[in-house]
Amino acid sequence: MKINNFFHKDKALPGEGKDGNELSVKGKSILDQIEKIVEISTKHGIEKSLFMGKKYLDYVTKKLGINPIQAVLFSHFMEKSNDSHIRLSEIAETLKCSNVKIIKYMNECEELEKKRLIRCSRDGECISYRIPRCVYDSLRKNNEFIPEKNENLSISKFFVILGRIFEEKSNNELTYELMKIEINDLISQNMQLQFCNKIMNFKLEEYDLILLLRFCYLSGMNDDDYIITSDIEYLYDEDYIFGDIKYDLKHGCHELIKKNIIENNNNNGFLDSDSWKLSDTAKKELLSELKGKKNYKKDLILFDKIKPKKMFYNGKETEAISKLNSLLQEDNYSKIKERLDSKGLRNGFACLFSGLPGTGKTETVWQIARETKRNVMMVDIAETKSKWYGESEKRIKEVFETYRTAVENSEITPILLFNEADAVIGKRKINTERSIDQTENTIQNIILQEMENLNGILIATTNLSQNMDSAFERRFLYKITFEKPSMESRKGIWNSLMPDLPDDNAAELSKKFELSGGQIENITRKVEVDAIINGSELCMDMLVKYCKDEIQNGFYNARKIGFGD
Repeated sequence: MKINNFFHKDKALPGEGKDGNELSVKGKSILDQIEKIVEISTKHGIEKSLFMGKKYLDYVTKKLGINPIQAVLFSHFMEKSNDSHIRLSEIAETLKCSNVKIIKYMNECEELEKKRLIRCSRDGECISYRIPRCVYDSLRKNNEFIPEKNENLSISKFFVILGRIFEEKSNNELTYELMKIEINDLISQNMQLQFCNKIMNFKLEEYDLILLLRFCYLSGMNDDDYIITSDIEYLYDEDYIFGDIKYDLKHGCHELIKKNIIENNNNNGFLDSDSWKLSDTAKKELLSELKGKKNYKKDLILFDKIKPKKMFYNGKETEAISKLNSLLQEDNYSKIKERLDSKGLRNGFACLFSGLPGTGKTETVWQIARETKRNVMMVDIAETKSKWYGESEKRIKEVFETYRTAVENSEITPILLFNEADAVIGKRKINTERSIDQTENTIQNIILQEMENLNGILIATTNLSQNMDSAFERRFLYKITFEKPSMESRKGIWNSLMPDLPDDNAAELSKKFELSGGQIENITRKVEVDAIINGSELCMDMLVKYCKDEIQNGFYNARKIGFGD
């Protein structure tokens, strides 16, 4: 903001003497007084302005709780408030004093900084200042600056303020000591929050406490479970301090790791010594207040709302699906989980249903869910992919977070269904340069990590299992391939969907047309529409025509076929 020079240099205002000592400030805003301080101090320097502009300074010092020298310096910062990198040398030039002389006022600048009237950026040897927008707006609207009160905050507001402190530290606008003071004040003023009580109960050293708060912020606000050194190194002003912390983290001997508050990430079954995350135990203990219980129920499809449907499989598929159905019956599922736990083995069940469209993959999931009384949380892959960089990763993390909440709060573990998952379990990109490729690889890494730690049941369906990344393949405990239906199965599908169709006609259609169950269902729907619109009766000639049309125009032409999606 450039403060316009409303006053002539030598012309006194009504009610004031020419030297400014007879000033009456009644009815004038603080910006008026700041502008006059700038005018007088620019002309006469700091020392003389302390006397010549005394009543202006008295007004500003009273309003802002600062001393006269600070008021002069602050006025000049306000004069240059359109610049986010104000140098003291520029102030010195304006006040016509040497750089050496202005340096003695740096302590006064630090006091202005502590009162949050200015921000100081310390980028290496370069020091610059700026006026925060909140100060500018407050003075413009309210004629004084009232610092934001950070006491008795809600948990979400607490984390917003915590994030602002970290952001200012990352921009070199806070020293470590100032950051520590602000964080300690923030916590002490909000001990009504469970989070603050639990954090303080750990009785951590200050460096570890600030590190933990950074982890909590990244996990709680950004759903970030992949924290690396660049996310935390700026917290500490001294390189040797962060060097010690980095060493302890890398070698697993840091206090937060020993207390199982943070842990290394898992990379293809091996600990990643260069990345960390807040442990699941710590998340539950520290972040439950922030996240609350997500409304997971709105994402569940209830098993008793699924319509029963008779399915037809080939022999090998029938055996595999029957085995999986038996495993997921609650009595068996509970015993198997207990057994795996007792052996120290992973107890999550990840299953892959592969086969071309129409072969019954998705419908099989619905029927298994209905028969085992398990609700289903279905993931729309298209919904998780966003054009905004970083949003897709956040959405996929939210999927698993919501599913964990559903598992924890459900009497019977629900099924997490990744339908048509080709887009997220395909081969990872190599030598990625495009941001979209990097994002897709990141999404896959998130899913791989979640599958490694899965506590529940995940079923993914895919049309192109041959394109699946090898890292995914080993994480699927059960894999069922849905082949094209045999002639006998096709006849069963015709009989099931069209019970009025004569048996010999069903046999003829099954022999003549190698249709999938999905195609046969399409034909059935067309027949029903004809019956409603035209009053048409079931006709073999029309069925043959529809069969030919389905083969000629369908996606399945010259491909394997089957039943159900």
